[in-house]
Amino acid sequence: MNETTGIPFGPDPSAVHPNESVPSVCYIKNVITRPNILVGEYTYYDDWETGGVDFEAHVTHHYEFLGDKLIIGKFCAIGKGVEFVMNGANHRMRSVTTYPFNIFGHGWEKCTPTLDDLPLKGDTVVGSDVWLGQNVTVLPGVHIGDGAIIGAGSVVAGDIPPYTVAAGNPCRAIRPRFDKELTDFLLELRWWDWPAEKIFRNLEVLCSGDLSQIRQLL
Repeated sequence: MNETTGIPFGPDPSAVHPNESVPSVCYIKNVITRPNILVGEYTYYDDWETGGVDFEAHVTHHYEFLGDKLIIGKFCAIGKGVEFVMNGANHRMRSVTTYPFNIFGHGWEKCTPTLDDLPLKGDTVVGSDVWLGQNVTVLPGVHIGDGAIIGAGSVVAGDIPPYTVAAGNPCRAIRPRFDKELTDFLLELRWWDWPAEKIFRNLEVLCSGDLSQIRQLL
């Protein structure tokens, strides 16, 4: 908040619906209840049917006893229908059958796998300033770098480098967004960690297509 004018430096990061006129957009950090989902400020999920408050329903097979986390950075834009498939979806693969007999009980639980039997792939991590298009599926253990763009309908089965445009099934890098020098500069700059006042002051440069201005962001 500007102490002189009383005008805020942007929307309230603690609001569920930061813009009252766009009720489909939800700052999901403010509706998360699971301790194994960590989301940064200003990251939103957009769903015109639910108002975005059901984001956790799009994180599937996520069981606390497995210990894996979904970690999403700040200022991410997440399109409708996204799904994060977590490690609980994995079946044992070194045995004759992959069928999960144990979950049906009635004596079949005698073949419950140990954690060592399962192909656990660790945390799923999405950096900051990432745009996930509609109906993207992110598989367990994937890391998506800061500033990446994932095309609608993609299935992300492997890591995506920072500031890369990627799409497809399986998702593949299409092109870098910027040259290496600018990418390295932005990764060091980490504008998403700035205080709200500094972001507000530099907003025109952050949103400009004139990349020659980017060096002003110091």
